Amino acid sequence: MIDLQQSREEIDKVDKQIVDLFEHRMQLAKDVAEYKIQTGKKVFDREREQDKLKVLKELAGNNFNRHGIQELFTQIMSMSRKLQYGLISEESFVNPFTEFEKLPITKDTKVVCFGVRGSYTEQAMEEYFGLNINRSYASSFKKVMQAIKEEDADYGVLPIENTSTGGISDIYDLLVEFDNSIIGEHVVKIQHALLGLPGAKINDLHTIYSHPQGLMQCSRYIEHHPYMKPVECTSTADSAKKVLEDKDMTQGAIASKQAAAYYGLQILEETINHEDTNSTRFIIISKDKKYIKNANKISICFELPHESGTLYNMLSHFIYNNLNMTKIESRPLEGKVFEYRFFVDFEGNLNDAGVKNALFGIQEEAMCLKILGSYKSI
Repeated sequence: MIDLQQSREEIDKVDKQIVDLFEHRMQLAKDVAEYKIQTGKKVFDREREQDKLKVLKELAGNNFNRHGIQELFTQIMSMSRKLQYGLISEESFVNPFTEFEKLPITKDTKVVCFGVRGSYTEQAMEEYFGLNINRSYASSFKKVMQAIKEEDADYGVLPIENTSTGGISDIYDLLVEFDNSIIGEHVVKIQHALLGLPGAKINDLHTIYSHPQGLMQCSRYIEHHPYMKPVECTSTADSAKKVLEDKDMTQGAIASKQAAAYYGLQILEETINHEDTNSTRFIIISKDKKYIKNANKISICFELPHESGTLYNMLSHFIYNNLNMTKIESRPLEGKVFEYRFFVDFEGNLNDAGVKNALFGIQEEAMCLKILGSYKSI
């Protein structure tokens, strides 16, 4: 019978040898990094790594070990790259953003928000910037982005994520299309109310208007009232405006209490969304690439080769640099089949060494990287 204790002692000896060899390999990786710093050579050589993995696999005696060798050396090469990135990033990573102390806000500050009066976006704008601003409204997400790009406004306010229904895909696409930057975020607790004309009753309502997100967030309420037909509108506040303008007692709207007050509608039932913690995160955008000094959150997006393990390799940069990733979202790449662009939020400041290291590594290994903004998290 095999002596278990003896086998464990042998494993301990082998493990120590592996540690010694790993440290020796990392020292060699430092030497390679110094050469690359002097010559400007890139750290990541995909073709060489693939060729080396192929050779190493063939040294193993069976299929199980060949798969193990590929996994092991893929990790070793990944660690080697991260070590080299850490040595190179301080000199090679170029921060495209400018740091400033405080967001300048005056009565002349021009802010554009999505929707019309009485919207949740307006509420976010007022809570973030205050009431004493030069405000305007846009009928679409894209028009908000265009207003910032064309300098018709200094800042824009857009919804990007809801705790009940997730991310708003159109916003992610627009962040890539336009070169505007996220400079802040604000969270509003969403409490949808059922609104109707003065004198209307719940049983009178046959058509309910709201933004698609509002309809989804109140879908259970609507299901319990099968005589109500949900109809999409451009925003929750627009739905309230439509009910007022149409003057049809059979029409209702799912919108905020603020919208009810602004458009003179009656609140037929309060808080009809099925999630008590229902909240929407709004982003503040600017044309300028700048960030507040105490910013502690960063948003990026990147594209990857359509190969096994590439997403894992990207995410490992956050793990290695001890960065907390708070969100990941994917969007399909236009003109490509089942290939995606990934959006990631993580904690950190652009001045942090770990952040520079991670961004430099992703920049080197991804097909492309875009820093969408750095801001103070809520």
